[in-house]
Amino acid sequence: MNAPRIAVITGANRGLGLATAHALARRGFAVVLTYRGEADDAFRAVKEIRAAGGDAITARLDLADTASFADFTVSLRRDINERWGRSDIDVLVNNAGIGLFGRLEDATVDEFDALMGTNVRGTFFLIQALAPHIGDGGRIINVSTSLTRHVSLGTSLYTASKAAVEAITRTLAVELGPRGIRINSIAPGPTATDFNGGAMRDDPDLRSSLADQTALGRVGQADEIADAIAALASSELRWMTAERVEVSGGTLL
Repeated sequence: MNAPRIAVITGANRGLGLATAHALARRGFAVVLTYRGEADDAFRAVKEIRAAGGDAITARLDLADTASFADFTVSLRRDINERWGRSDIDVLVNNAGIGLFGRLEDATVDEFDALMGTNVRGTFFLIQALAPHIGDGGRIINVSTSLTRHVSLGTSLYTASKAAVEAITRTLAVELGPRGIRINSIAPGPTATDFNGGAMRDDPDLRSSLADQTALGRVGQADEIADAIAALASSELRWMTAERVEVSGGTLL
């Protein structure tokens, strides 16, 4: 039996990360779902993926704890070798991150450090740790936001962190290109997930307001973003790298 293609998705126990794990599993990838806190949702997702005919395992990862990345890499390689007979991966989806929002006068140094430490430093150094173990021709997809194109009040620090991720994506495309590794960022628009406390998912007034700002007249769903991530992970887009792909339903055109 041939060893499967392997994808690692950070923050995959819920929301967009979970939807991405299911989307890649449906396309034949064996998936590693990382989680930071309680493991129950991640374990439940593994059972669902296996019940649907796919395969998955979990791994704990705190993106803010860069000192743990060396041990994480060792245990990840050990676990995928035990499960699938491989010690490298094909796809890394950097989905995990945090969102802290507020106007200029309310921003704090601690919020700044938390956003940059998780969304930027954590993403960069996880790529650094795993890049030697991504097979030649592999793919990296970094999750950004449509807010790097349009403006919304109270989002300056969050947007800055994601703009930095997009800049990292473009630069690393040059560094990783000689190995055939494609790296792109995907920028979701307003999407009904549990991000930011599930505000967009649970608040019908907010959803309606944002829907009016999109060309398609509604907010997105997690599986729609996940399908776009799966497309970037596919061989069909093999000539695409260093790009920012917005999936926002035409928000604020």
